[in-house]
Amino acid sequence: MEIPDGLVRTQIAYGGDAGREFIAGLPARAAEFLERWGLRRTGPGMHGVTALVLPVERADGSAAVLKLGRVDEESAGEPLALRAWDGRGCVRLLEHDAVTGALLLERLDERRPLTELAERDARQAVRVVGELLGRLTEVRAPAGVRGLGGVAGGMLESVPAALGRVAPGRARGLVADCAAAVAEVAGEPGDRLLHWDLHYGNVLAGGGGGCGGRGGGGGGGRGPWIAIDPKPLAGDPGFELLPAIRNAFAADEVRWRFDALTGALGLDRERARAWTLGRVLQNVLWDVEAGERGLDEEQLLVAELLLGRR
Repeated sequence: MEIPDGLVRTQIAYGGDAGREFIAGLPARAAEFLERWGLRRTGPGMHGVTALVLPVERADGSAAVLKLGRVDEESAGEPLALRAWDGRGCVRLLEHDAVTGALLLERLDERRPLTELAERDARQAVRVVGELLGRLTEVRAPAGVRGLGGVAGGMLESVPAALGRVAPGRARGLVADCAAAVAEVAGEPGDRLLHWDLHYGNVLAGGGGGCGGRGGGGGGGRGPWIAIDPKPLAGDPGFELLPAIRNAFAADEVRWRFDALTGALGLDRERARAWTLGRVLQNVLWDVEAGERGLDEEQLLVAELLLGRR
């Protein structure tokens, strides 16, 4: 079985030796679960940054996908979250292997991500995300999902060292202000089940070649758009908003998008602003850790706009 070059590159870049080991074992792992779960491959493999996804057919003729990924801190809670949502706004889990993290999921339409709608109607795409987040965050996070409180605490601990690596002036001031906003809300991180990575590429139209599991792709009152690939957190829904604010970025739309999302979820605007600035802080800290010379201008613009400086 050929492994997509893009998955090989990302696994080696982010995982080093562990990534190489994961790639080397993928053909055998795929063969194991195709046999164990009675699956037949129906098309070429797909991939994101961390996983190989194989379109398959189950013994009953229903379509599904086999997802084989390298489990890390972000993805470890995925099966817990999928079971908790049970298809309400998110892809259904059909089978799971706790040892390897292999997942069998219902098949959606990978040819129709929300990015296509965003190209035609950016505001409607934001509304779609708002509706999905409303469904997803109705659910309380189950035990075992990592908490936003720990994530926020880790960020705040990293800020002093990071500030020393950011050039004085506008950028450093914005990083400090984002950290101050997070510090105000970190003591109340929330308990909702968050997707954490709900960008437009992680929202698909339901019902590609038929869907395995109960309810099908977009039926059963689930709506026409379904979320995939969560990196679950237990926390405040305000930490979910930044991807939809930044996708198909337009500086003059930031405030409208923030208002639309907070309105759709019924959020307190000041808390949501603080947690959105926290998401900016998280991305900035990653950039600093990776040795980026300059901070992402879109991130800085979002922070300035939410802080009322533009």
